[in-house]
Amino acid sequence: MFSLITATTGPAMALFCYFYLKNDVSHQALLMIIKTFIIGALLVFPVMVIQYAIEVEGVFTSEFTIAFFGYAFTEEFFKWFLLFFFAYKHATFNKTYDGIIYGVSISLGFASVENFFYLIANGLETAWLRALFPVSSHALFGVIMGYYLGKAKFSKKRRNRYVLFSLFLPILLHGSYDLILLTMDRYIHITMLLFMIGLWTFSIHKVKMAN
Repeated sequence: MFSLITATTGPAMALFCYFYLKNDVSHQALLMIIKTFIIGALLVFPVMVIQYAIEVEGVFTSEFTIAFFGYAFTEEFFKWFLLFFFAYKHATFNKTYDGIIYGVSISLGFASVENFFYLIANGLETAWLRALFPVSSHALFGVIMGYYLGKAKFSKKRRNRYVLFSLFLPILLHGSYDLILLTMDRYIHITMLLFMIGLWTFSIHKVKMAN
């Protein structure tokens, strides 16, 4: 059990510390960070129910609709919705980078619990792949979501545009990630590696801009 918990939470904590130390986050924000992490963790359960119902009812049949609507939309929309209403309007959200750290927190809360169930079902030997790809990708989707919410928070002219970006860019990227998994076979490893390099590059660029 200790090995399972370590494999589940270790990658998420390492990623969180990386983004946390990238900027001087206020002590007042710590409570909101913990809150968003718990919200993300609890969000897994209703999302799993929705995705199970979609799968059983056969709502989506093609790989494209399954990737973008069955997986990406259901996960990213609810993360965005809760992040918007619990963190975006909170007093501790007082700079653009706060959006990134809250976005990473809610995403890693979700990824940690999702990772826990996956490792129970498939074994600890898949833990390193989960850390490299699904867990880190959730964190990076959170970076992008939080960055644009941060821009929206402190922008008057382009606020609505940034809010839309904060929702639809993570959905687009998440859907592309899942579409690779569902459709690629022979070249899946190199394609996924190139996708993750691009995602990391784009996300780190947003971190630097927020700083």
